[in-house]
Amino acid sequence: MNSLNQVCLRNTDTDQSWTLEAYESIGGYSAWRKILKEKTDPNLIIEQIKKSGLRGRGGAGFATGLKWSFVDRDNPTQKYLVCNSDEGEPGTCKDTLILTLNPHQLIEGIAICAYVMGATKAYNYLRGEFILHYKRCEAAIKEATEKNLLGADCLGSGVDIEIFNVLGAGSYIVGEETAMLESLEGKRGMPRYKPPFPAMHGLYGKPTTINNTETLASVPVILEKGADWFAELGTERSGGTKIFCISGHVNKPGVFEVPLGTPFKDLLEMAGGIRQGRKLKAVIPGGTSMKLINANDSLDMKMDYSDIASKGSALGSGGVIIMDDSTCMVQALCHMMRFYEEESCGQCTPCREGSGWVYGILKDMLAGKAKPGDVDELYRVAKNIEGRTICAFGEAISWPVTSFVDLFREEFEFIVANNGKSMVESKLPGANHLAFGWPAYEQRDKL
Repeated sequence: MNSLNQVCLRNTDTDQSWTLEAYESIGGYSAWRKILKEKTDPNLIIEQIKKSGLRGRGGAGFATGLKWSFVDRDNPTQKYLVCNSDEGEPGTCKDTLILTLNPHQLIEGIAICAYVMGATKAYNYLRGEFILHYKRCEAAIKEATEKNLLGADCLGSGVDIEIFNVLGAGSYIVGEETAMLESLEGKRGMPRYKPPFPAMHGLYGKPTTINNTETLASVPVILEKGADWFAELGTERSGGTKIFCISGHVNKPGVFEVPLGTPFKDLLEMAGGIRQGRKLKAVIPGGTSMKLINANDSLDMKMDYSDIASKGSALGSGGVIIMDDSTCMVQALCHMMRFYEEESCGQCTPCREGSGWVYGILKDMLAGKAKPGDVDELYRVAKNIEGRTICAFGEAISWPVTSFVDLFREEFEFIVANNGKSMVESKLPGANHLAFGWPAYEQRDKL
C-alpha cells in the first residue's frame, strides 16, 4: 500500500505516534492553527468538505459536508458535537487504531468540526471496553489543552473548544446516534423517534452534529492537502480512502487503508489470500449487519459505496468478512444472530421478539430439531422485522438472514432434512466447518 495515500493512519509507523510531538512532526494541527489565525469562514470549510466527497465512515455513508450544513451555527443556543467512537459492529476494528495510534488527528478533526458548528463543547463517546483507547485520547486532550490548542480562547483567537472523552457500557445499540445521545444524557441507551433530528433537537435538546471517528479524523488531512487531492484518491462518488478490516478465512487478517474504488481482489491479496488454498465462498463487505455477497459477484467488485450497492449490499463500516468453501452458512448465520438477539435494546416489538425467533429457529436447525417449513418461517420472520423498527437494528437482523437464505437456501434445506447435519460436513468429512472456530452453542450458552 502506498503510504502517500494514507489519511487516518498516515503516522502510525512513527515512534510513539499518539503523542503531540509525533503528530506535530508530520504537520499535525496546522489546519487548526490556520483556522484560528485567519478566523476562517465556516461556510468555506463546509464547501471544502463537500468538494472532497467525504462520506460518513460509520456505515450510512451520508455526505459529511451536507450533514455539517444542517446545524444553524448562528443560533445563539448551546450546540454540541458528538464523535461516535463506539465501534461495536462485528468484524470492524478500524476506529480502534485511530484512537490508540493517532488520537491527535481525531482531536484536531473534532475541534475543526466543532468550530464549524459553532459548538463550544464536544464529546468523544468510546466503547466501554476501550480502556487503552480512552487513556490515549485523555492524554491527547491534556497535551493539546496545555498548548492552548483546546480550552478557553484557543491560541488567543477568542474560540472556546472543550472536548470530553466518555466511556460507554459496551452496548451495541448506542452506536445508533440517537441512542448514543440518550446514553450521554444518563438514560438507557435506546433510539429516539425521528424527527426531530439531532441537528435541531439533539443532546439535551440542543442542536447536535454526530460523526464517526474515521470521518472526523479525515478532516485535518483534507484541509491540509486540499479537497481535490482527497477526492482524487477515490472515485467520483466516493472520495478519499477507507479503512477496511479483513477477517475470516484469510492468511493474514488485518487492517488496510486504501483508496475507495480499490478492487476487492487487491484487498484480498493484501490479506494473503484465502487460507489453506481453499476457494472463496462468500463475503460480507461492511460488518455483519450488511447483506452477504457470493463469490462470483465479489471477485469483480470494487470497494466503494456505489459498486457494492450494485451488488445488493453496502460498504457499511468496512468490516470485510471472508468465508471459504468449508463454511457452514447455517452455523455462520446462527453465530451472528446470537449476537443480535443479545444486543437488541427491546424497545420495538418486531426486533425484541423477532430476534429471539430467528436465533431459536437457527439453533433448532443445528440441533436437528427443525421442522419442514422452518426455512420459509425463518425468512418470513426476518423479513417482517425489516422496516418496522425505530432504528436500523431491524435491518441488521433481517438483511443477513434474507441474504444468507437467498444465496444458500440449499444448505438450510439440507440441514433441516438431515437432522442437523450440514451440507459442508457431508461433502468434507472431518473438516472444521464451524464458521469462525467458536464452540458449540450448547457450550457457549452455559458460560
